[in-house]
Amino acid sequence: MADFLVYALVAGISIALVAGPLGCFVVWRRMSYFGDTLAHASLLGVAFAILFSAQLQIAIIVSCLVFAALLLALERRQALATDTLLGIIAHSTLAFGLLVLSFSDRVQVNLTAFLFGDLLTVTQTDLIWIVCCCVLCAVTLFCFWDKFLAITVHKELASIEGLPVDRLYALLVVLIALLIAVAMKIVGVLLITSLLIIPAAAARRLSSTPEQMALGAAIAGCLAVSGGLTMSYFWDTPAGPSIVATAFVLFLIAYLRPGANA
Repeated sequence: MADFLVYALVAGISIALVAGPLGCFVVWRRMSYFGDTLAHASLLGVAFAILFSAQLQIAIIVSCLVFAALLLALERRQALATDTLLGIIAHSTLAFGLLVLSFSDRVQVNLTAFLFGDLLTVTQTDLIWIVCCCVLCAVTLFCFWDKFLAITVHKELASIEGLPVDRLYALLVVLIALLIAVAMKIVGVLLITSLLIIPAAAARRLSSTPEQMALGAAIAGCLAVSGGLTMSYFWDTPAGPSIVATAFVLFLIAYLRPGANA
């Protein structure tokens, strides 16, 4: 098998294995728009990397983490409704990112890759970044799973039991930001959140416990990546949209399946 296919498959599976369980919290907490906002911020990271000739992956990660911190700070002020705040930041960061990118003719050619992903161009360096970040997210998620679940199910009760609710929520947001930053290469700015929520939503229909849903979401994500790569290789379709389309088909199968859990 060609190296680029191996890199693409390993990178995609790594992202899917973490995006599945983490996406469950995005679905449970209704944070899909939060994910979109951070995804748009990642494009601004790309723009700054080009402007200052910085390492691309580091710039994207820093941008996502900075805007995650900004969103948390503004959310606590409660000056505006959260959805309004997210809408303002999401579209503003996307606009500024596109404006900066427009100044470079070299990048304009590859703008589609930034917006919709280009998994088949993952390099060995990209793969190392993706795998390391995914392992970090997976280990953290495993260690804090029960606590994340507690603040998701009943925030007030978790606070009474002595859990640092705000810090745990901030850590969860950081994990989402980190995953979005490294997943940008897979499905692009406009499709990142779909890789978080579609497999999780599909698994929700077939699960009776949170752990079953997390495992099912990881499996669905891996199937979506494998199916999308296969479609892209044989039919020359864009890898990112192919993965999302496959995930949507799995979602439809799960929801149209007779006898599935309500």
